[in-house]
Amino acid sequence: VQLVESGGGLVEAGDSLRLSCAASGRTFASYAMGWFRQTPGKEREFVAAINWRGSTTYYADSVKGRFTISRDNAKNTVYLQMDSLKPEDTALYYCAATDMTCVPACLRSNFYRYWGQGTQVTVSS
Repeated sequence: VQLVESGGGLVEAGDSLRLSCAASGRTFASYAMGWFRQTPGKEREFVAAINWRGSTTYYADSVKGRFTISRDNAKNTVYLQMDSLKPEDTALYYCAATDMTCVPACLRSNFYRYWGQGTQVTVSS
């Protein structure tokens, strides 16, 4: 599976962005998907995850109520809708795919086998 993120950019605090992650391959629907983010000098941080069917989602406390993960298996795409953005949301955002089943979700980056190249999100104050 190859993953390509898009939709990042420079926005002001309080604005919204929608990230997309397009996947290649016919097995996309069999993978759970996650979004992570990373800033220089820090470890990659879990943001959100969604199961293969799209029926279960899970969020980091820092984004709960502001971010929404969704997927369209017919389009081989997973999305991250980010509302009420804060300067501390500034990071390089990655999508990732895993064939593992985790409860409540795969929160650790080493559970994910496939990664995109990342898309930069910068939120100014």
